[in-house]
Formats: sequence, C-alpha cells, structure tokens
Amino acid sequence: MADAVFRITDLRKSFGPTQVLGGVSLELHAGEVTVLMGANGAGKSTLVRIVSGVYDRDGGTITLDGKDFAPASPAEAIRAGVVTVHQNINDGVVVALDVATNLTLDRLNGAGAKFLYNPRRVRRQAREVAARMGLDVDLDAEIGKLSLADRQMVAIARAMAHEPKVLILDEPTSSLSSAEANRLFSVVDRLRERGVAILYISHRMSDIRRLADRIVSLRDGRITGLFDVKPLDYEGAVNAMLGQKINLSQVAVKDADRTVFSVENLSLAGHARPFSLKLGDGEVVAITGLVGVGKTALAETLFGLRRPLGGSMQMRGRSYAPRSTADAIAAGVFLVAKDRAENGIVKDFNVYENMSLPFLDRISRFGVSRRRAERATARASIAELGIVCRTERDDMATLSGGNQQKTMVARWMSQPANLFILDEPFQGVDIAARRDIATKLRASAAGRATLIFVTEIDEALETADRILVMSEHTIVGEHRNAEVDIDRLLAEIAGQPVRGAA
Repeated sequence: MADAVFRITDLRKSFGPTQVLGGVSLELHAGEVTVLMGANGAGKSTLVRIVSGVYDRDGGTITLDGKDFAPASPAEAIRAGVVTVHQNINDGVVVALDVATNLTLDRLNGAGAKFLYNPRRVRRQAREVAARMGLDVDLDAEIGKLSLADRQMVAIARAMAHEPKVLILDEPTSSLSSAEANRLFSVVDRLRERGVAILYISHRMSDIRRLADRIVSLRDGRITGLFDVKPLDYEGAVNAMLGQKINLSQVAVKDADRTVFSVENLSLAGHARPFSLKLGDGEVVAITGLVGVGKTALAETLFGLRRPLGGSMQMRGRSYAPRSTADAIAAGVFLVAKDRAENGIVKDFNVYENMSLPFLDRISRFGVSRRRAERATARASIAELGIVCRTERDDMATLSGGNQQKTMVARWMSQPANLFILDEPFQGVDIAARRDIATKLRASAAGRATLIFVTEIDEALETADRILVMSEHTIVGEHRNAEVDIDRLLAEIAGQPVRGAA
C-alpha cells in the first residue's frame, strides 16, 4: 500500500450545540484516489474547510508528511501543499478577471512575486498552466462571461498549477460535459502517477467507478465505512453512507392523455433544426444531453429569459410568448435555475424568505407581506421535502448544498404551476436527496407538466415518464421510460448515427 501522506485522527468540530464532526479519522495515500461519499449534511464541507484552513478544529490531529498540519488560512494550506477545488465554482476563480490572470493569480500574490506587473510574463505562465491541463479557453476572456463548465476547468487548472502534495476535489464534474470530465480524469491519472494524494468528493457513480482506489463513507459526522478491497463494494459504500439499503425502483410510467404545453417548429439557434414537442398533464419529461447542446437555452426560452429564433409555443391551447420572467411566472411557468448560488438562493435571507421571494405579491396585502402565511407555507414545504434545518428562520448560508437545492425546489412547488422546469436539479445533491426530490416531483405532478433537464442518464431513468435527447440545440431522440434501449440512448447523446434510424 502507498504511504499515508496525510492523516486525520479523531477530528471534531461543533457549531454551538450542534456537533458536525464527531471523531473523524481518515488517511490519504500517495498516488491514490480516496473517494469520500456522504449525504448532504454529513459533514463533508466542514471537513474540507478545516483541512483547507477556513475553519479551526475543536479537537483531533492532522499531519502532512508526518508533521503537524494546522493552516491558519487557505493560503497557508496551499503553501504547505494542500490544495482544494471547492464545489462552488466561484470560490476558485475571480469572475471580474480574465482567464490568464486567474491562472497566475497565486503567483502574482505569492512569495517571490515580481514588484511590477508584466502582462507578457502572465500570458506566458498562463499558457504553460493551460497546456499542462489541456485547457482550451481564450486566455483573454473574462471569467464571468464563461460557461459554468469552463469556469470549473479554469478553477481546476489553477489548483493544478500549485503542484500539490494533497489535492481535494469537491464535486469537480458537476458542471462538466463527459468530454471535459474525461479530460479531468486524465489529469487525475497523471497526478496519481506522480504520487499526489487525492481526496475526491462525489456522488456520481460514474466518477467513482472510474477513479476510486478506496471509498470512505461519512454519515452524521462519523466514518461509517471503509472500502479498499478490490473489486470495490459500491453498493456497500452507498448503504454505509445512507445508513439504510437503497433499492432502485422502476418508475411507474404515466402516459399523459391531455396536452398542457407544446412547441411547434421551435428554433433555438441559427444552425439548429427546428423541433416540436408536447408535454402532458401529470407527465414528468426529462431532457438529457451533453453540456452545451442547448438544454439551458431551451429552459431560458420557456421561462422568458430569451426569445426563440422561430416557431411558436402554446399553453393549454393558447399562445404563449413570454417577454420576461414576470410574464412566465404570471402564466404559471416556474424555473428552478441551474446555478443556485448565482440564480437561485439569496444567502442573506432565511429559508422562508427565500421560498416566498417570487410570490410576494400573492402573499401580501396592501404591499405588506404576511409573515405568518410565509412561515406556515415554508414549514409545510420543509416537512414535505425533508429539508434539514432547525426552523424556517435559519439563514440559507447555514444549510448544506443539498438542502439549499431542496429549498429552491420547494419554493416553486409551493404555488400551483402549469409548467414546472428544473435545470440540473440534482447537481451537487446526494443520492438520498435526489430521490426525495424526484419522489416529490412525481407525487405532485398532477395538474401540470414537469420538464427536467439533466446530464446524467441515471437521473433521467429514475425520475421521468419520457426521456428526450438534445444534440446541437434540437431534439434528436425520444424514449418512453420502460425497457429503454440504452445503447440507442447513448448513441443519440453522443451525436452518433443510430443503427436502424432512417
């Protein structure tokens, strides 16, 4: 077995009366990928923040190369050789700066930095970093104008530039296409060969099966399973993470008989073939495809954030052509946005204020919001979706990522809708939370059409009645979710010719 470069022993952390970590012990070995699995709220984020110098620990020891490791800041952790790429993409980049400056920012601010800023030197160093990562992004582009996937790749490339002894990747593929994820996997393989100890936090079984040398399961702030015997026991790791056995149940497919929403010859991009689709009452339809194929463009078109290039839309037999999000909401079209940090939650607000934000006109009288009604609605939603918080008055920033996502779903489910759209609703959400959301979506589907945009096929198969495939900003395949031809589905997603197709 490889040497233990990094040791965590009996790590403890509490916030007030709440114990978040209750004696965690963990080893990271040189040249190995240790996958950490844990449900939302299990303590993963707290563990990462202690290791990366954001939080102090209450007890326990951490050693790096046999020496005590207690960073007072993220910069100190990085200098020691422990580098973290956080789940929130914008924690790893400065959105107002260009790519080149982001890739070299730590060198500009680090020890030994030159007194005078030299743009030519910055560009040369940035090109070197990008080349090692295989990063194909315009170095002069402003980070804030890049896609989420490109921002994630820049954040990861910036971390790699430190040549770390220990690298922590927190849900690194959540915004990446399969091609970009494969590029990341290749980089991880190279780092493993160079002896870097890697802690990889993920809920994606495709990532785990591809990379894991060992799996550690975390539940309620304690290690509940260590799996390092080949072949790895993936099912056992999931069960240890959740504290219960999970049985995959097949969706009871509903065939809708009444159309709620339809589009005819819709055109999203100049090069794309127009398409039509119908969504039925009580039906849950998933649209899947690679990153960048037009899923978010369609979601934004339906929600009034952009206008289509051509075609028409109808809601319950009447023309629907929203010019704004206000028009869409008034028509009963709701959207759970893809990036909850930027387009969803307001961290300075509490849970019930976040839930009621889009509907203040409906729950106010003479311009004054009815707090009692807001809190009652929020309490009901918290119970229905199993949102883990103390009360509806908790600040959103105190909730785990999965519970923030549940809050966003609960927000839009609190009012009746005609069309409910969810763009990557399971991004960064653990398996249990994913199934909580999917179960609630299906149980409440009557009276509306539900459209879910997902990249992961498993999420579509576990949630939808029908699965549509997008490629090149158009619909290229349709599958009733019963005995789906997976080979055909994968070929359509990859944009390959489908055998037997006309």
